[in-house]
Amino acid sequence: MCNLDTLFSFFFCYFILLIRCICVMITLPPNSIASPLNMSYEEKMEVDARSIYVGNVDYGATAEELEQHFHGCGSINRVTILCDKYSGHPKGFAYIEFAEKESVNTAMALDESLFRGRQIKVNSKRTNRPGISTTNRPPRGRVRRTVRSSFYYGYRPIRRPR
Repeated sequence: MCNLDTLFSFFFCYFILLIRCICVMITLPPNSIASPLNMSYEEKMEVDARSIYVGNVDYGATAEELEQHFHGCGSINRVTILCDKYSGHPKGFAYIEFAEKESVNTAMALDESLFRGRQIKVNSKRTNRPGISTTNRPPRGRVRRTVRSSFYYGYRPIRRPR
């Protein structure tokens, strides 16, 4: 026989899971099926050809403000302000995806323009090449190498030759 507490906890967990799924569906953009994870390399290159990099963005800037600044360049599909994954604070740069490739050239004219009192840098977005990753690099920093292959870790006075 089913315990009432077990039945309640089952429905409560199911309800929480359902709410999370609904929240994810609300926050996803309408074209989320074509997310960067599901795209081929050619599709990513085509999207990147319609996108720009915006550097030196004020940390308090919003996506709506960036969209207003670049609205004269053409129709904007997406504005992405990158944030630090640990602190959640903006990194100071953004990507803007346009509907047409011609909008990128128009947006490049806004290079070194003032946005919220700062001179922004506008470049066309580059496509990451497959196989080139920061995880494939050797570790940075000082490399420690052992000089002796001795297993004694205690105190050893330096012996001087006689």
